[in-house]
Amino acid sequence: MSHELGQGGVEAPPAPRRLEDMQLSMVMMRDILLKTMFRMNLDMVSDLSRALCLPIPVAQELVDVARGQKMLEATGTLSATSSSEMGYQLTDAGKARAQDALSQSEYYGAMPVPMDVYAQQVKRQSVRNMKITRQQLMSAMGHLILPPNLIDQLGPAVTSGRSILMYGPPGNGKSSISNGIRDALGDNIYVPRAIEYSGQVITVYDPIVHTAVAEEEEDPTSLRRTTGRFDTRYVRCERPTVITGGELTLDMLDLVYNPNARTYQAPLQLKSTGGVFIVDDLGRQADPPQALINRWIVPLEEGKDILALQSGEKFEVPFDTLVIFSTNFHPNDIFDKAALRRIFFKIKIDGPDQADFLKIFALIARKKKMPLDEKSLLHLLKKKYPTIDNIYANYQPVFLIDQMIAICEFEGIPYQMTPELIDRAWANMFVKDEVIVR
Repeated sequence: MSHELGQGGVEAPPAPRRLEDMQLSMVMMRDILLKTMFRMNLDMVSDLSRALCLPIPVAQELVDVARGQKMLEATGTLSATSSSEMGYQLTDAGKARAQDALSQSEYYGAMPVPMDVYAQQVKRQSVRNMKITRQQLMSAMGHLILPPNLIDQLGPAVTSGRSILMYGPPGNGKSSISNGIRDALGDNIYVPRAIEYSGQVITVYDPIVHTAVAEEEEDPTSLRRTTGRFDTRYVRCERPTVITGGELTLDMLDLVYNPNARTYQAPLQLKSTGGVFIVDDLGRQADPPQALINRWIVPLEEGKDILALQSGEKFEVPFDTLVIFSTNFHPNDIFDKAALRRIFFKIKIDGPDQADFLKIFALIARKKKMPLDEKSLLHLLKKKYPTIDNIYANYQPVFLIDQMIAICEFEGIPYQMTPELIDRAWANMFVKDEVIVR
């Protein structure tokens, strides 16, 4: 079976050529076919092949199996279509079986990919196989003004595909840097619509998390249109990014069971396979940071995660994700030494020095069409910053300029920078400690 190279050099999952290539039980495949026909009211093999995400010859083979079991019957040639395709319909036995199968699981449509077959594809497109150059990372971070040695630290961390902890005072771009890393990934991978384990279906592809890459349209009348290329049970996507913050809880990392549909949805880290999982604002979650890190220890070290079905049965899934933790707390305050040892790269993100602060300030002012004023800048640097021990942060230029813009718009005056406007903007950046007398 030939393996096609996808965009970015990722090897595509080969399309099945026969039913036996699917490595799924015949009963499961037949039931999904019957449920799909029942729910979607489809009767043509070409339409079924599209709904089941199978090449036409494989869909035809499955239809023949169901027909041999008296679950389907041919309706004769339908002359309404130019291709004069044979139509099929469910027999009474087929309808009864479809309804029985739907009572066990509402899943129909795209055939799932067996877990071990999926694991092979994960290896082919591993996040650890990526080779990101300094140029790619610089290009993705181009809009940020960063200390020169930061790219030196970030580059090897990203290329290794291992875990990264970014820490430092708030407002210095840890989230922006995480997003820049995501933008640097660049290539595409193949995300399964659903995977199968022990007869259970777990849906993976999620349009909220995954960005599908547009495929070239093929001739819909061609019988060869879904053969070759790649296995369409997968969707070709940009490398995924999952970003969570203070809302992250431990149970969000477990399989989500839908009791009505009797199917499972993949947890966040499984959806982010082959991409990036960003845990922003670590330390603000309901669960303590140490507990969150403990949950990741086995996956980070062994490249596999353990999930559990409703029955309590545990099983392994691939864990192939660049995990980025970002926190405003000092790591020693929220982790023990064992947890820190397991995070591969620890990178401190500090605030800018005065020179970089001025560069950022000038850049933001130009972007927002706020004229710079030397007297006002001197007032800011000589009078205001000494009151906070000259500690600069990356968020401050945007904050101060936006405040001055808001005042100018309210007062109905042209955008301008004055010492008085600097004072008014500064007053909103910090909350004064006051004793409230009741």
